[in-house]
Amino acid sequence: MPKMKVKSGAKKRFKITGSGKIIRRKAYHSHLLRKKSHVQKKNLTKDTVLHKTNENNIKDCLCL
Repeated sequence: MPKMKVKSGAKKRFKITGSGKIIRRKAYHSHLLRKKSHVQKKNLTKDTVLHKTNENNIKDCLCL
């Protein structure tokens, strides 16, 4: 049986925590930053936990 290949786009975007949760970056921090407040931009730099409804799709991409 051939090896399972990890989706290269997913391995660049998601990390697995020690407890098994998936960490992702927040969107809307790449452009149009003039109109966003300093607090909003600061909060967009922080990582967040992936929602439960998307976990199975990402785990399939990461071969977990």
